[in-house]
Amino acid sequence: MPTVKVNDLTMNYEQQGNGEPLILIPYLAADYACYAFQVAEYSKYFTCISLDPRGAGETDKPEGVYSTQLFADDVAGFMEALNIPRAHVAGLSLGAAVGMWLAAKYPSRVTSLSLHSAWPRTDAFLESVVQGWQLMVKAGGSVTDLIILGIFPWCLTPELYAATPDYVKGLAEFVRSRPAQPPDAFLRQSNAVLAHDVESQLERITAPTLITFGQRDQLTSTRFADRIKNRIRDSELWIFEECAHAAMYERVEEFNHRTLAFLRRHAA
Repeated sequence: MPTVKVNDLTMNYEQQGNGEPLILIPYLAADYACYAFQVAEYSKYFTCISLDPRGAGETDKPEGVYSTQLFADDVAGFMEALNIPRAHVAGLSLGAAVGMWLAAKYPSRVTSLSLHSAWPRTDAFLESVVQGWQLMVKAGGSVTDLIILGIFPWCLTPELYAATPDYVKGLAEFVRSRPAQPPDAFLRQSNAVLAHDVESQLERITAPTLITFGQRDQLTSTRFADRIKNRIRDSELWIFEECAHAAMYERVEEFNHRTLAFLRRHAA
């Protein structure tokens, strides 16, 4: 896999496809491969550049305080190192939090912004859940087990578990096949989630923005929808019915169709 030096990091990434650049930012504890189901379609129209963020995958995992703003600075540096002046930017959950900071702080670099399961500022409910995950990692020592047993149930509906157990098992096997995140790196990344607050910066986002939520998501529920949409002037909202936090895995075809339509509409 290619790597590039960005500030104090060596960052790992994957590039596929042709067309305008589309940068895909992973969620908490994930590496570039988490967008495999999307890249298969997106790369027919865009140059998909999926990266491993600070603390995950094969990218460096330095000590220190991580923040969603720091992750955005990393992505801006990544774009500069690869000579990408502007790109479409997409992210789910933590990736969406980073995308908001990137588009607010570096507006000239973002052609369009896709925010999936985003939130403007961590509230008491989200804080409680993430602190529970941290406790599980400290007690069990395995981030992989935490993802499968502790995080999956927040991301997928009970009906998906019941109707397609082999599919859920396949997702778990996929997680086990990826580079395991060290517990200390997970704690630094999740501390960034706990401290996330981009709400006062949202008015600075000028890129056309797609905002999506799962109808049955509890983590980043539609309680955040108006708080984001009302502050990003050129934005549109879509709710995926009967989905939890990860519509991109629960309704792959629908998710890809809806999000790709937005991306193609805002391509040159």
